[in-house]
Amino acid sequence: MTTIKQLLTTTFTNAINETYQIPDCDPIIHAATRIEFGDYQANFAMGLAKKLNLKPQAIAQTLVEKLQNDPLFKSLSVAGPGFINITLASQPLVALLCAQHEDATFGLRCEKPQTIIVDYSSANAAKEMHVGHLRSAIIGDAIVRILRFLGHDVVGQNHIGDWGTQFGMLIEHMLSDKARLQMHSLSDLNVLYQQSKQRFDNERGFAEKARQRTVLLQQGDPQTRQIWQQIIDDSENYFEAIYQRLGVLLTREHSRGESFYNDLLDDVVQDLEQKQLISLSDGAKVIFLEGFVDPDQNPLPLIVRKSDGAALYGTTDLAAIRYRIQTLHGNRLIYVTDARQKQHFAMLFAAARKAGWADETIKLEHVPFGSILGEDHKPFKTRSGETIKLADLLDEAEQRALAIVMSKQSDLDPASQKTIAKAVGIGALKYADLSNDKVRDYVFNWETMLAFDGNTAPYLQNAYVRIKAIFRKGAINATQLQHQELHLIEPSEHQLAVKLLAFPDVLFSISQDLALHRLCHYLYELASLFHRFYEACPILNAPDEKIKQSRLLLCDCTAQVLKTGLNLLGIDVLEYM
Repeated sequence: MTTIKQLLTTTFTNAINETYQIPDCDPIIHAATRIEFGDYQANFAMGLAKKLNLKPQAIAQTLVEKLQNDPLFKSLSVAGPGFINITLASQPLVALLCAQHEDATFGLRCEKPQTIIVDYSSANAAKEMHVGHLRSAIIGDAIVRILRFLGHDVVGQNHIGDWGTQFGMLIEHMLSDKARLQMHSLSDLNVLYQQSKQRFDNERGFAEKARQRTVLLQQGDPQTRQIWQQIIDDSENYFEAIYQRLGVLLTREHSRGESFYNDLLDDVVQDLEQKQLISLSDGAKVIFLEGFVDPDQNPLPLIVRKSDGAALYGTTDLAAIRYRIQTLHGNRLIYVTDARQKQHFAMLFAAARKAGWADETIKLEHVPFGSILGEDHKPFKTRSGETIKLADLLDEAEQRALAIVMSKQSDLDPASQKTIAKAVGIGALKYADLSNDKVRDYVFNWETMLAFDGNTAPYLQNAYVRIKAIFRKGAINATQLQHQELHLIEPSEHQLAVKLLAFPDVLFSISQDLALHRLCHYLYELASLFHRFYEACPILNAPDEKIKQSRLLLCDCTAQVLKTGLNLLGIDVLEYM
């Protein structure tokens, strides 16, 4: 199915070529910024003016005269320095919207699917997840959902920290008291890890024992590996429970921790050495990459092997990117981490290209995100200054939502109240994050995110519920609206139809730049337009049956887009609340 923006782009591109013999000119089609400007704007005339040595207003006027009788348009007009304001005719809107309503994929199945690897969450074994893990998990999950919806083969990867000295340290600590070997909850392991770290830093002789235990782990010592595997299994059980609560698609089959790449590290180093990319710096094996310098403008190395032969975080990442390209055959690799790792990934990508692993056909992307701040605009913590556990945050989201639900729906049974509270609480938590430009920090505020008005998940969930209530009140089965005639009579009906048709274009745009907040803002604008339509146009009490059925179809189109859009953000919708 052709989207409305694609149709407008093709129409204007052909007209420009026919008039000025300039093929493939981008007409720069955007949604109008204000209702009085129409539905869309074409902003190409200013760019063509210098090339044609004509005034942009004259160029725009010529195109308006050429296209004014095209059945796609109700009206075209020139504004400002050469913008063309576009108001679409009802007939093509109706045809496109009916086609969209009957297509569960909105015509967005890509013709050339890619294999896309999305690295996100990246929790650490033996440690409880905290609020700092929230953003990577929900941003990465939304990216996976959207790209998969468009028809790509999307492979999620959870690059967990499960290897290295910290595990030798933890296992040695556990072996020193057999009772510790029976401690399997993540909160227990968290405590044991902290105790082992304290011993490593302060107890004479323990650090050396921990290092020896790390060697045994790496060499495959049965006892050490058995304890390590139990730690990993306990950690995976914990992660899976958190992801299920959070509504994130990751499972243990997506986990490929540092340990997975351990046996690949020597091959990576040998490959780099054979390609003469390795240099020695103070005994360490490094790669010097063009354009990367330290504050003193000295070349900045990417360390591949330390002088003692040990691998580093960067070595494992090199092995991972090579594996994802050569074994998983990824065409597009996306890494979702906090913004502080920006330089690391820039160097990693540069190294992968220099090594010849990633050619120009492979897209490498770092998706950085900012921090979650408290009301004091400092990193979000408990009142006592401790890091907030993610499980505790989810508990509080559901508890706060339950209090709101109980006050609004006191007649519902407790099980229904809890179901609604989970959808509202977790949805509010996720939407508050995703509705902000991910690269920026944002201030965490329970009252704002749980509000039933404004740009929040509860507002959008409630809009969906309101639509479903219309169908329940009228005892109408929405599936009977297939092939129903649509009539756009009132301005609010026209505006709602135009916004609904923008949905595929919004998703396609996000698939390219991963600006997830635009989907949130689109859904908020759609819900706001629906409420204006709802107030202006009687639905069940419409003047006649034809108009009633038409408006019910508009309602169902809106519900379809709201549900799909929220689900792509990982947020559940409800039939009632």
